Amino acid sequence: MSIADNTTMSRHGGSPLQRASAFFGGPRGIVWARLSLIVLAAVVLELYARLLANPTFFPPLTEVAQSLFDTVLADAKIRTAVLNAIWQITIAYGLSIAVGLALGLAVGWTSFGRRSTFPIILLLYAIPQVVLLPLFVLVFGLGAGSKIAFGFSHGVFPILVNVVAGMRNVNQLYIRGAQSMGASRIDLFRHVIFPHMVPSFFAGLRLGMTMTLLGVILAELYVSTQGIGYYTKVFAETMDPAPLYAIIFLLAVIAITFNEIVRIAERRFTRWKA
Repeated sequence: MSIADNTTMSRHGGSPLQRASAFFGGPRGIVWARLSLIVLAAVVLELYARLLANPTFFPPLTEVAQSLFDTVLADAKIRTAVLNAIWQITIAYGLSIAVGLALGLAVGWTSFGRRSTFPIILLLYAIPQVVLLPLFVLVFGLGAGSKIAFGFSHGVFPILVNVVAGMRNVNQLYIRGAQSMGASRIDLFRHVIFPHMVPSFFAGLRLGMTMTLLGVILAELYVSTQGIGYYTKVFAETMDPAPLYAIIFLLAVIAITFNEIVRIAERRFTRWKA
C-alpha cells in the first residue's frame, strides 16, 4: 500500500475494522460493551424464565420489574426499610473504615506491634461472626444498634487486615530515608506509607463494604420484624419470588453504589500511578 493510500485511509478514519477497533478500545466503546453484556444477560434470563424455569422459583425479569414498582416500592413500610438499611450500612461502614484504618496503622506501624497484636486480630477474624449474633442482640438490643454493630463487626476486619498488610509491604529504606531528611510522622504517612498501602487499603475497603452489607442484612434476617432482611425472609417463606428478586435487586444496587464510591475515591487517591 502506497503512502497516498495510507494518507487517504487516515483522513477517512481507516478501514471499518480499524474504526471498530478504535471505537471499542475507547471509553465510549467500553461503556457500550458493558451495556451490551447487561442487555444480553437480561434477555437470556428472560427467555430462560419463560421457556425452561419453574415460575414458582424463577420468575421472568419483566415480572420482577413490575413487582419492584407495584409491590416493593409501592409499600411505604418496605421503602422505609430500604432507607433504614442504607443509613445503617453507611454508619457501620464509616465506623469500620475509621476504626480499621486507625487500628491498622497502630498495629502495622512497628514490627513489634505486628508480631504481638496481628496474630490475635487474625484469630478474632477467623471466628464466624454469625455465632456471635445473640451476644450483639443481648448487648445492643433488637433495634438499629445491633444491626449497625453487627455490620461493623463484619466490615472492620477486612479493612484492618489489609491496612496492616499494606504497611508491611512498605520498603523500610524509604521510611529511613524520609526520617533522615527530617520528615515528620504526618509527612512520613502522607508521602511514603500511604502511597504504598493504597492498593491494599482500597482492597480492604471493597471487602469491608461487602461484609458490612452482609452483616446488616444477616442481623435483620434474624432479629428484625420490619427491616429489608425481614421482608426478604417473608417473601421467601411465602413462595413469592417476584418481590423477593426485586428486593435482591435493590440490595445489589446499594452494593454497587457503595462500590462505585470506593472506586471513585481510589481513582482520586491513585492519580499518581497513571
